[in-house]
Amino acid sequence: MKFVIQRVERASVAVEGKTVGEIGRGFLVLVGVCDSDTFEIADKMLSKMLRLRIFADENDKTNLDLKSVEGGLLIISQFTLYADCRKGNRPSFTRAGKPEFAREMYEYILKKCSEEVSCVASGVFGEHMDISLMNSGPFTIVLDSDEICR
Repeated sequence: MKFVIQRVERASVAVEGKTVGEIGRGFLVLVGVCDSDTFEIADKMLSKMLRLRIFADENDKTNLDLKSVEGGLLIISQFTLYADCRKGNRPSFTRAGKPEFAREMYEYILKKCSEEVSCVASGVFGEHMDISLMNSGPFTIVLDSDEICR
């Protein structure tokens, strides 16, 4: 599992020109799932993400987590995080999770996040989405379950 986490001042996602999810201050999270992922891996990744202290405190030090700043989450499924670009110029996506499994994991992630964060927005699984954001910093973190969980 891979999470690309961007600290944002605001972010939104649209499908066919209609906004389907938006947040103010918080995290825009791109989520990639592979077939070897499990709910246990998702739980570990979510725990790490939700406790990342990447918001500034009163001394301008990155000491505050998402809950401390009452931040929101915009979570987008993105199978292209598992692109394999080792051969040729056209990426292969064979490592990305099969759609049925990836959808199940994505919905699990949304449910678990909603249990801990009051504002959780999402894209639409499997749809072409247009994402707008104002990255704050910029501040971008990549969490990979191969490093975090195994």
